[in-house]
Amino acid sequence: MFDPADRVPALGALRTAVHARDWAAITAHFDATAEEDDRPADCRVIAETPGAETFLREVVRQRPRDPLARTLLADRTIQIGWGIRTAAGAQHVSRAQFDQFFAHLRVAEQLLIEVCAEYPQYSLAWYLRVITARGLELGSSETRRRYQRLAEHHPHHLPGQMQLLQQLCPKWSGSWEAAHGFAQEATAEAPEGAPAGALVAIVQMEQYLELRKKENDTAAAGYLREPGNHARLLDAARRSVLHPAFRTGGAPAVAAHSAFAAAHSAAGRPADAAPHFHALLALGNAASEVPWGYLGQYDHEAEFVRHRKLALAAVPAARD
Repeated sequence: MFDPADRVPALGALRTAVHARDWAAITAHFDATAEEDDRPADCRVIAETPGAETFLREVVRQRPRDPLARTLLADRTIQIGWGIRTAAGAQHVSRAQFDQFFAHLRVAEQLLIEVCAEYPQYSLAWYLRVITARGLELGSSETRRRYQRLAEHHPHHLPGQMQLLQQLCPKWSGSWEAAHGFAQEATAEAPEGAPAGALVAIVQMEQYLELRKKENDTAAAGYLREPGNHARLLDAARRSVLHPAFRTGGAPAVAAHSAFAAAHSAAGRPADAAPHFHALLALGNAASEVPWGYLGQYDHEAEFVRHRKLALAAVPAARD
């Protein structure tokens, strides 16, 4: 349920095309993806395919000005670099790991700089440059600048907003004031029915995770149960994923409903989580690893299934 290529036939076919080195099929897939918010998930399927870099380097050699080829190679390079760094805290990453991590990100950055210069409206490249800015430790101002370039052409781009939010959290030298402020601001500025409200759930889960690490599960759950946090979460859902204008399909819908379901579940509110679990079932039994990995560090799928069972028991599906 957490691997989109396993549950979305088009993404499974995209992964197959990578293994078959079928550039025409890959191009056709991206040409058929109408929503810019969906493209990062498509891109990630390729970037997480082991060995894809060999094929993508050959495509770039053959098509040196193709923005898609360079962007996909950049994302695969980022993924390789992040795999070397690992998700461990900086204090647990060796100097050699950091050196290799930065080297990979600089290669990716150069590819993306060229794409952005030649194609200023190319959302995938700007989205990835928000990620490389964080990894290369370029600071919040530069990361915000890159997000703003993305937003100039593609406002309310949820994947880009989620990446900027990571930069604004304390773990990347930000602050809770900045992170919560951005989530509230993005939600307020987005049209009703846009998925930006999920940022409110995500930033609450980020603070929940920090409290779990620094204090304990009781303190973390207590934070989520604070009346103000609960009210903000409900309001954000009403404005976004539960609004009649919300686009119910695509990767942003999965990410947004997953975030709300996780936040309510971690707070012990199965009835509030239920509408989001029902929506995820309608999306093909889907879920996103972030932020479910925050609840189950070692088996987030088991945590997802357990909380979904509680929520669906609290609020069963409506009968026709």
